[in-house]
Amino acid sequence: MRSRFRGSAFVRHRLIQQAIAQALTPQYEAVFSDRSYGFRPRRSAHDAISQMHQEGLAKGKRCHVVDCDLQAFFDTVDHQKLMGKLRESIGDPRVLKLILKYLKAGVILPKKYYEDTDEGVPQGGPLSPLLANILLDELDHELEKRGHQFVRYTDDFVILCTSPRAGQRIMASVKSYLKKTLKLIVNEYQRSAG
Repeated sequence: MRSRFRGSAFVRHRLIQQAIAQALTPQYEAVFSDRSYGFRPRRSAHDAISQMHQEGLAKGKRCHVVDCDLQAFFDTVDHQKLMGKLRESIGDPRVLKLILKYLKAGVILPKKYYEDTDEGVPQGGPLSPLLANILLDELDHELEKRGHQFVRYTDDFVILCTSPRAGQRIMASVKSYLKKTLKLIVNEYQRSAG
């Protein structure tokens, strides 16, 4: 997504976003899935790979990988769905109003045209990674409930399974869940992990 603010307003908005992110992160970190690694304190892509290796690849039981990448994730986040998730745990309407203003701020296009934003989360904003994890935490808990071995790094995740056929079933089910529940689309890949 393109730049939303210019000059001193840009700096002020980034400071406000950073303050909101710092205030909310401890609250959400306490409930986020252990299988989520992107944009989280003391967690890295290397940790995600290590987790995946320990969970199934090293044991040789789950050698097929369902590799999911969410299509244009940051540009297509449904504001209504995200705000609903935020209302579940943020009681201060002023904070919710600030976040919604941030989401709806619009973009300045290259020829200095302004365009409203009815969906999406601005890439590169200090608050965006936390908002992404808040929305996708619902996916993490759904996958855990289904008993899948998986790891997620921001809008990419892999699910380990026992065969290509199991992978196809899992992919179809996850695609359906994401489309219906979070209004997100999956780019799909499947490959053996051997």
